[in-house]
Amino acid sequence: MKDLQASAAELYDGSFRPMLVGGTWRGAQSGREMQAINPADGTCLATVPRGDAADVDAAVQAARAAFEGPWARFTPYERQALLLRIAERFEVEWDTLCLSDTLDMGMPIQRTLANQRRVLGMLRFYAGQAVSIHGQTIPNSFPGDIYSSTVREPVGVVGAIIPWNAPIAGSVWKIVPALATGCTMVLKPSEEASLTVLMIARIMQEAGLPDGVLNIVTGTGAEAGAALAEHPGVDKIVFTGSTATGQAIARAATGTLKRVSLELGGKSPVIVCRDADIDKAVPVAAMAVFANSGQICIAGSRLFVAREIHGEFVRRVADYAAALKIGPGIAADTDIGPIISARQAERIEGYLSAGPAEGAEVVTGGGRATGAGLEGGHYFQPTIFGGVTDDMRVAREEIFGPVISAMPFDTLDEVVARANATPYGLAAGVFSTHLGTAHKLAHRLKAGSVWVNMYHAIDPAVPFGGMKMSGYGREGGSEHVEEYLDTKAIWINAD
Repeated sequence: MKDLQASAAELYDGSFRPMLVGGTWRGAQSGREMQAINPADGTCLATVPRGDAADVDAAVQAARAAFEGPWARFTPYERQALLLRIAERFEVEWDTLCLSDTLDMGMPIQRTLANQRRVLGMLRFYAGQAVSIHGQTIPNSFPGDIYSSTVREPVGVVGAIIPWNAPIAGSVWKIVPALATGCTMVLKPSEEASLTVLMIARIMQEAGLPDGVLNIVTGTGAEAGAALAEHPGVDKIVFTGSTATGQAIARAATGTLKRVSLELGGKSPVIVCRDADIDKAVPVAAMAVFANSGQICIAGSRLFVAREIHGEFVRRVADYAAALKIGPGIAADTDIGPIISARQAERIEGYLSAGPAEGAEVVTGGGRATGAGLEGGHYFQPTIFGGVTDDMRVAREEIFGPVISAMPFDTLDEVVARANATPYGLAAGVFSTHLGTAHKLAHRLKAGSVWVNMYHAIDPAVPFGGMKMSGYGREGGSEHVEEYLDTKAIWINAD
């Protein structure tokens, strides 16, 4: 990639970026706009439409027309070919997409660039799934020539709402299985990070996606998001974000009994057993939280360490944290980028105050990061709290910032009970060199994903999702495709 600053100035100059409805790039019907802010320095990258219920309705109508029109005539092989063309276009545009993500939501450029294998893998995996959808011929108990079979049909119009913390991967994970199955989509990106999603829609359009198959409505959650969740013309809602918003979406969907998939918050435990390989576990346990400045749903923010090694392990994680480079995401050597917004920064500060107020001790960090190059943005030191008990807010509530709560444990039964004593169940990590211990913990932890001697691994072929209040439904694997399909039984009397 050429000089990043020069590329950034060329990419976004504060001008208006329209949204996509029915194949047409346009503004909101109300004429309202909102700013896309660079979290690294507070400058305006661009303005985008502030869509509302009227724009959502137009997008849903366009998606319905496409679903019942030209898109319905695409064969599975044609959908596969289209997805493979999109993958080729993504590969060509990858550096620009990553720069957009970094500018729009602050993720360090080294991290956005490193997601290429995962994102291109998703596109190509679901291209394969497009030609793998099939029903069954099922023997029945009726006499004579009566035949029964099933076919798998697309659900219809899908409404998708995604968060701001990973626009490339988050939008692709919603859009591509819908395209593979023959659904159409109206997608509402976060108002905090809409620009990359608009770029993705343009790439897909240029690759030959028919008008109306994918529609992007930018706007706020309270206006555009709520209207999408409630819309009677939407057959299914998929959402990634906070548990509170997921609950509101689930309630909104009851009016029409539309299908719902939710990937929500977490308070994931990381368990370091006394036989763990400490050298390998320290950087992984640290980045289980500090990656993307802690702004990730699977952040392993509850660090349980066997009492025999607790002091040494926490000290080494603290040393690792203190060495991480804080700065704008566009800097090639940045490890910890900015927090997305002033509102989120205030939330994190609240927890940094609540920890010591409840008796926790600051091992490292504990406040905002300031200095040259950090002006105008919201930056935080990677923080570790010691002396934490399970009832403290920092141990119970999702912070969505670079904050670890470190706690010792004595027995495996104890740590399993404590790890599971949360309303969340999204992810968990285990570090142990003993195979039996690893297996026992992995099976006993109530989490949708359990990583052993690793963290953050996500693959297109492997299902991902939560338990309990971390949501329901799965993304990834053949189970993800099932989320976008209905089963129809067909009976034929050939007598």
